[in-house]
Amino acid sequence: MSGTALLLVLAAAVCHASWNVVAHGVSRIGTPFLWWGAVASAVLWLPVVPFTGGLGGSVGGLALGAGVSAVLHVVYMVVLQRGYAAGSLSTVYATARGTGPAVSAVLAVLLLGERLSALAAVGIAVVVAGVVATGLIDRRPRQAPAPVADAAPRRRRRLDPGIAWGLLTGLAIASYTIWDAHALRTWELSPVSFMVGVTGVEVVFYTATLGRRRRELLDVVRAHWPRVLAFGVLSPMSYILVLVAIQTTPVALVAPARETSVVMVAVFGALVLREGSVAKRLTASVVVLGGIALLAL
Repeated sequence: MSGTALLLVLAAAVCHASWNVVAHGVSRIGTPFLWWGAVASAVLWLPVVPFTGGLGGSVGGLALGAGVSAVLHVVYMVVLQRGYAAGSLSTVYATARGTGPAVSAVLAVLLLGERLSALAAVGIAVVVAGVVATGLIDRRPRQAPAPVADAAPRRRRRLDPGIAWGLLTGLAIASYTIWDAHALRTWELSPVSFMVGVTGVEVVFYTATLGRRRRELLDVVRAHWPRVLAFGVLSPMSYILVLVAIQTTPVALVAPARETSVVMVAVFGALVLREGSVAKRLTASVVVLGGIALLAL
C-alpha cells in the first residue's frame, strides 16, 4: 500500500470513529435521526461536487451505482443502530469492523480479481484477530437461570446480542464495500458525487419508513442538531476518503487498514463509557496496528 493511500485510510478511520461515537449517543432515536443525518450529508456535500470531479464519467453509472449502494447503506445503518441499542458500543463496533474487512478481502479476490501477497494476507488476518479481540476481550458469560428442584443442572450459553448484530453489520459492510469499488472503477465515478447520490437516495428510503414518527423530526433536530451536523460532515467524509483510496489500491488492503478506527472507539468505550479494561483493549489495539504495519510494507 502506498503512503498516500495509507494516509487517506487513516484519516478516514479518525472520521469514522468520531461519527460512530456520535451515533452511539443517539442510537435509540432510530430512523428520525438517520433521516436528518442523510439530509445533512446531502446538503452539506452537494456544493462540493463541482470542485471534485463533477458527476464523473457516466451519469447512468452514477444513478445505478449510487442507487444500489444506498440500499446497502440503509441496511447497514439500520442494523448498526439496532446493534448499538441492544449491545455495548465496543462489542458491536469491533465485531462489525472485524467481520467486514475479512469478508471484503475474500470477495475482492473472488469477484474483483484482486491479488494478495502472503505478507498482506498475514496482515489482514492479524488486523481481523485484533479487531475481534478488542470487542470480545472483556465480555462476560451470561448467567443461566437457577435450575428447577430435582432437575439436572444445565448451563446455557446465549450469544451476546452485540456480537450477533455486529456480525450482521459486518456482512452489510462487505456488501457495500465490494459494490462501491466495482461501481467507481467500472464507471469512473467521482467519490464525492457518488456519496451525495447515495445520501440523496437514503433520504427517500428513510422518508418512506418514518410513518407516524415524522412528528418527531422537529424535536429531534432541535435537541440534537450539533450531532446531526457532525454526522453530516464526518460520515460522508470518512467514506469519501476510502473511495478515493480504493480507486488506486486493492479493496482487500484498504478494508482492513481502515479498522484503525477500532483503536479509538475501544479507548473511548473503556474511558468514557466504562465498557472494559483500558489495558486489555489497548493491547488488542496494538495487535491491530501491527497488522496494519504489515499491510503497509
